[in-house]
Amino acid sequence: MIEVMETPCSIARSLEVLGERWTFLVVREALTGTTRFADFRAALGVAPDILTNRLNTLVEAGVLARRPYREEGMRTRNEYHLTEAGADLRVVLGALQQWGDEHRPYSLGPTIERRSPDGRPLRVAFVDDDGHEVPLPDVRFVRTAAYPG
Repeated sequence: MIEVMETPCSIARSLEVLGERWTFLVVREALTGTTRFADFRAALGVAPDILTNRLNTLVEAGVLARRPYREEGMRTRNEYHLTEAGADLRVVLGALQQWGDEHRPYSLGPTIERRSPDGRPLRVAFVDDDGHEVPLPDVRFVRTAAYPG
């Protein structure tokens, strides 16, 4: 039996699940309420085999959960709903969107805005344990004792 070593880097472990372009686009659609295969396909224009693969990966990783449904006169099919882990990806997608809006802007302006429940604009930021925002130039990535190097 081959022993598989656990990857110590959380970024690498995350990319094992999320590293494909279509994966984040599927999660984006799920965050806006899409749950059905045909609707994902229509929104993304993705080939069915690629979408099937991405949905299976996200279900296996616990990002999406399958729920059967059946419309009258039709066969049973699956819907795909975000789990807690999937819903937590909104901060990752928000950060990617924020970066893209700033560094790779669309000529007509943003297509989606992040808003609070009362309609105020939101941005993704690092916040310390006292609730204070830390400016990006001051954020440091520091290796811990668990780092294998």
